[in-house]
Amino acid sequence: MKFTIYQESRPGARPNNQDRVAYSYTREALLLVVADGMGGHLHGEIAAQIAVQYIIESFQRAAKPMIQDELMFLSRCLGNAHAAIQDYAFDKSLPEAPRTTIVACLIQNSVAFWAHAGDSRLYLIRRGRIVQQTRDHSRLQMMLDQGLIDEEAAARHPARNRIFSCLGGTHSPQIEFSSPVPLFANDLIAICSDGVWGNLTPEDFTDRLGDSNILDSSPRLLDLAEAHGGLTCDNLSMLAMRWHDDYAEEQASTISTDTMPLDGITTKMEGFARSRPEAGNLSDSDIETAINEINQAIQKYSKFDPGK
Repeated sequence: MKFTIYQESRPGARPNNQDRVAYSYTREALLLVVADGMGGHLHGEIAAQIAVQYIIESFQRAAKPMIQDELMFLSRCLGNAHAAIQDYAFDKSLPEAPRTTIVACLIQNSVAFWAHAGDSRLYLIRRGRIVQQTRDHSRLQMMLDQGLIDEEAAARHPARNRIFSCLGGTHSPQIEFSSPVPLFANDLIAICSDGVWGNLTPEDFTDRLGDSNILDSSPRLLDLAEAHGGLTCDNLSMLAMRWHDDYAEEQASTISTDTMPLDGITTKMEGFARSRPEAGNLSDSDIETAINEINQAIQKYSKFDPGK
């Protein structure tokens, strides 16, 4: 595999960042994950952290160096992550389980498979056009589908952030799966939380990311979304991945897995910040406790990993 990848998550105008992003790859498989946590003090972060960490760790255990059944892997990972979030809420005696959106994309044999719940989005951009896009699991999307509202009114609608499917919460998620999608040279997959796409137009994605060097254009796109979000800007998170032809000349930023050992794996996953003065009342001790509780919730479900 040959690809270029960019990952970033920003708090925007919020005191805490409840988004989580991560990617992991072996010699033959690549996994991309974005989650946008929802909930009160700290709990939204924990839901997103449990979801992303569980899915990434499951990939690390199952990719040897490929996943045997892509859609089954995604289905079981997201389902088990949902159960782990609920388990965490039960152990903490929370009145309601925290929630998180999720988008997970698995790529192997130059074919992409993805699954999502909520309103974080995946875009597949090819030759300057969006050729695939996830559909938001939101009340607003349902209103658009039924012709009750147009795109212009939707951008200002007070219900734009109300979603009906997620991991965690009190209901089982309605997880939507893609068909297998072959990737071609120069294809771009962008996965982002609503803090990004909600402040941009589809043309912003195609014009600014289309055929560009994503290591340069991705942070500028986030700058634009953050500027449009202004004083109420939500957390902003994005993974952008450019797929390269196996025979293309490699650039300095290109990741090539050809020389990786069969049991090798590389992961980039950010967790809780160690020092966040803007959050005010979260200490290092609070964060350490949360990390331990997250690990305990995840470990209960690791025995249910796909392939075991």
